[in-house]
Amino acid sequence: MEIRADDLEGPEVLGLLQEHLSAMQLTSPPESRHALDAAGLRRPDVAFWSIWDGAELAGCGALKELDATHAEIKSMRTAAAYLRKGVASKMLEHLIAEARRRGYRRLSLETGSMAYFEPARKLYASFGFVPCAPFGNYKEDPNSVFMTKLL
Repeated sequence: MEIRADDLEGPEVLGLLQEHLSAMQLTSPPESRHALDAAGLRRPDVAFWSIWDGAELAGCGALKELDATHAEIKSMRTAAAYLRKGVASKMLEHLIAEARRRGYRRLSLETGSMAYFEPARKLYASFGFVPCAPFGNYKEDPNSVFMTKLL
């Protein structure tokens, strides 16, 4: 599998991103949805990558700079055909390495508190992320779990 910097122009990536946004609409109330759309992921403070298995899109992930020492993981998504095949772990490894390369000292994320998000929470915990208070512009929300990792 190959991880590539992505400009969010390809139909495969836009389709996976739409799938991600649709899933958030089905699982989270409007006030608790924090997923970025394509325009949000194209902002200069965001770097986006896709992961490919040959010509097949397997997943995606992004880093959003919060400040010079702190970044946030955004838009982690695995294509349905690649679930439980190590795609999310590979992308998370890449995002952590890239955050270190960019000089960030802390990497944080927001995910859901519902059962749907349990696999994601377990994945992040397995990589050393621990629960934390809301960061950036987030506020306490019973539908959100905030996690962080010192790099």
